[in-house]
Amino acid sequence: MESSGMWYNIYECLRKRHLDLRLSNPAKTRAIASAKIKTDKLDSIKLADLLRGGYIAECYVPTKETMDLRELVRHRAALVRMRTKLKNKIHSIMLMNGTSVSYVGTHIFTKGYIEKLRELNNYRINGYLHIIL
Repeated sequence: MESSGMWYNIYECLRKRHLDLRLSNPAKTRAIASAKIKTDKLDSIKLADLLRGGYIAECYVPTKETMDLRELVRHRAALVRMRTKLKNKIHSIMLMNGTSVSYVGTHIFTKGYIEKLRELNNYRINGYLHIIL
């Protein structure tokens, strides 16, 4: 089977039926990507041919526990990216309005800094702070 966005659940379901499975790395399996006609049926035939010839580029299949931990890390990273994006939007609004708020220390977005931001009474900043906090 070819690795895609939803491969793991399908792989686990088929593995429980004691089928001999291989997970193909699509980035390294160029024959399918270069095909002129692309259908699931033709792709599966091509994958089977590559597997028979020993030319399939296989992916590592982690355990369920490892997959859960990876998903947890991905989720946390996504939340941090969202929070950073919102903080940058707050700074952008302040720059557009020519507003500055002083902060003490090396870290921005301390309790005191957030209180000063709220005192600006800007509905967008308050909305972003509501999401962040």
